[in-house]
Amino acid sequence: MYFNTILPGLEDVTITKTETVEDSFHLHVELKVTHHRCPACGEKTKRVHDYRIQKIKHLKIFERISYLFYRKRRYKCTCGKRFPEKTHIVERYQRHSAEWNQAMGLRVIQGKNFKDTALQFHTSPSTAIRRFDSLSAPMLKEVKQLPEVIAIDEYKGDTNKGKYQVIIANGETGEPLDILPDRSVRTVKNYLRKKGTNVKVVVMDMSYSFKSAVEKSLGNPVIVADRFHFCRYIFWALDRVRRRVQKDFHEYDRKKCKRMKHVFNKRYEELTDKQLWYLERYLHLSDELKEAYRLKEAFRSWFDEAKKTGPKDGFKVKRGLYSFYHQVEQSGMKEFIKAIETLKNWQTEIMNSFTFGYTNGPIEGLNNQTKVIKRNGFGFRRYDRLRLRVLLHHQLKGQTIRVG
Repeated sequence: MYFNTILPGLEDVTITKTETVEDSFHLHVELKVTHHRCPACGEKTKRVHDYRIQKIKHLKIFERISYLFYRKRRYKCTCGKRFPEKTHIVERYQRHSAEWNQAMGLRVIQGKNFKDTALQFHTSPSTAIRRFDSLSAPMLKEVKQLPEVIAIDEYKGDTNKGKYQVIIANGETGEPLDILPDRSVRTVKNYLRKKGTNVKVVVMDMSYSFKSAVEKSLGNPVIVADRFHFCRYIFWALDRVRRRVQKDFHEYDRKKCKRMKHVFNKRYEELTDKQLWYLERYLHLSDELKEAYRLKEAFRSWFDEAKKTGPKDGFKVKRGLYSFYHQVEQSGMKEFIKAIETLKNWQTEIMNSFTFGYTNGPIEGLNNQTKVIKRNGFGFRRYDRLRLRVLLHHQLKGQTIRVG
C-alpha cells in the first residue's frame, strides 16, 4: 500500500510501508525520481542506475524507537558517471537522520547531563558529547568588548585548567559574559587588557589578586566591594567571641549555645519569643558576648542607614563608619579590631558599594547554577566543555526547544 503522510522533516518523502518490529517502529521511505545534475559533466539526467536500502535511526514516534529504511537510488549519466541522489533525510556518511541530529544537538545543550540525553535518544554518551562539541562552539555568542560595569567572582570547577575558574558577568543585568580558565592574576589581567577597554566599574569580592589584576589592566577603574563579603567579617568576629567565651559555660549551656548560634546573627526585631529568651540568657552569662553583640547591632544599624543615605550623602556614611571604628577600639576586643583592620584596607571600595549601589548578588546566583550543572554532570574534566555548557545554558535559558 502506498500513501503519503506529513511528518516533520519527511514532508516530500513517500512512505511505502510501516511496521512495528518488537519495540521499534519502521518506516520504509523513498524520494520521487527527479532530474539530477551530473557532478562530472553538468548534464541533467533521470536515468536510475540502481537502488540500495539504507537503515537510518530517526526520532521516536509514539514513544517508540523509529528507523527509516531509505530506498536510496543512484543515477547514471550519459558520460558514465554514477552518483547518489540529493536528499535532506540524511547527511553523507551518517547513520542518523538530519532531524535526529538536530534534536540531539539541541537537547544535549539544555539537558540535565550527557548520559541522560544519550539514554533519551538511545545512543551512547560519547555520541552525545561529540554532538555537543560540534554544535556548541558555533552557537556561542562570544563577547568582543566588556560593558562599562562588570562583576567578577570565582567558583570551584575542578577542570584540567585548574581547581578554580573565574566568571565575568554584566554588573547591571547579571548576564554571564565569559569564564576564565583559572584565577591567577596573569590570566585575569590579560583578559581585561584585551576586552576591558570600556570597563569603568568592577564589582568583586575582597580578593587582593582580583584587585591587583584589575588595577594593572584597567588603570584606575571604580572598584566596588560586594556588601556580603565585607559584612561577614563583623559576623565572623562575633562568632569567634561566642566560641571563645562559651568554653567557660556549663556543659549544657555550651552545647545549647552552639546549637542556637543563629540567634546571634539574626536581626533583633525578627527574633521569635523563644529565640529572644535564649539570646538574653547567653548574653547575661558573658559581658564580652554582650558587648560583641552590641557591636554587631551597631554595625547593622550603620549598614541599614548607609544603604538609604549612601547615594545622597557619602560623608554621613563615612562619619558613621568612623564612629563604629571608635566603638570597636574602645571595646578592646581583638576579634573586632582585626575585623575593622580589613574594613579600613578596603574602605574606599566599601564606600563605593553605597555610592553606586552595585552588588555581586547576581553573579553569586550564577555560581549556584554553575555548581548545579557541574553536579548534574558528575563534574567536567575539560574546561572548554564546561565553559560552553554553562554559557550556552544561560544564553538559551529563555528559549523553548520543541524539536524531538
